[in-house]
Amino acid sequence: MNTQSDINQEIAAAAQQPGGPQPKIDYPPYRSSALRHPKQPLQLIDPESVELWAPAFGHRDVADDEADLTIQHAGTPLGERIVVTGRVLDGDGRPVANQLVEVWQANAAGRYRHQRDQHPAPHDPNFTGVGRMLTGPDGTYRFQTIKPGPYPWRNHLNAWRPAHIHFSLFGSDFTQRLITQMYFPGDPLFPYDPIYQSITDPKSRELLIAQYDHDLTTPEWNTGYRWDIVLTGTHRTPLDTEDNDS
Repeated sequence: MNTQSDINQEIAAAAQQPGGPQPKIDYPPYRSSALRHPKQPLQLIDPESVELWAPAFGHRDVADDEADLTIQHAGTPLGERIVVTGRVLDGDGRPVANQLVEVWQANAAGRYRHQRDQHPAPHDPNFTGVGRMLTGPDGTYRFQTIKPGPYPWRNHLNAWRPAHIHFSLFGSDFTQRLITQMYFPGDPLFPYDPIYQSITDPKSRELLIAQYDHDLTTPEWNTGYRWDIVLTGTHRTPLDTEDNDS
């Protein structure tokens, strides 16, 4: 298993190569990218025929309380209660309404509610870590949740993921899915995380970091973060090239 020094050297070497605003699909410091990225040419398909077999959704399928991850069980989850809100925009800054936005995350101890997560941190019986909602007419989404903790992921010796929330966005149907991750400001793990560093353009990486917003912070209840998601254009939010569970 490579040491952190080895990973740091690989990240530094990768940073010298031409990069871009989106993650590299084959990024050596991120070990599993070599095994998981597509190696064959993309195949064109008829989207209309695919949509005939894809599930459909609408306002009746998504309940308002699904956007609050803190009220899904009998008790209150442990950790820092936060609100995360923002707008989904196109490349011209216009709001994108009726987007299905889904989130999933680890709990405050850095553990997912998933049988494959064997990280020896405690489960929280009052926190599942998943939510969803539809954007409003002005493209706004809003989730109340618990700030996730960092967790180890065995990419290399002493590898820890920065605290993050996964976001999934759908267009008008399930064949238009985009996935990304939102991070928190000032995380000391950023320089050591190959997934975050696989976006080799520093300004593009910053687009994944939410901003603390004191106006969203409620006295004695929650802190607030604001994070817009831009779907196209030069300020497009970096997207996962595949659905990672890290």
